Amino acid sequence: MRCPWPAIRLARALRDGATMVEIEADDPRAAGELTSAASAVGARLEVVREGLFRIER
Repeated sequence: MRCPWPAIRLARALRDGATMVEIEADDPRAAGELTSAASAVGARLEVVREGLFRIER
């Protein structure tokens, strides 16, 4: 996925009640945008491997 879609999908999933989301994104800006989106709602972001992010509340 290219930015801003990863952050938009993360925000939507968390708003809909998800407690864990994994997102695969190869855009270099994704890490920063996902980190910002996660911290805005008090979630924790973990880099599983390059390009794969796990966000948990």
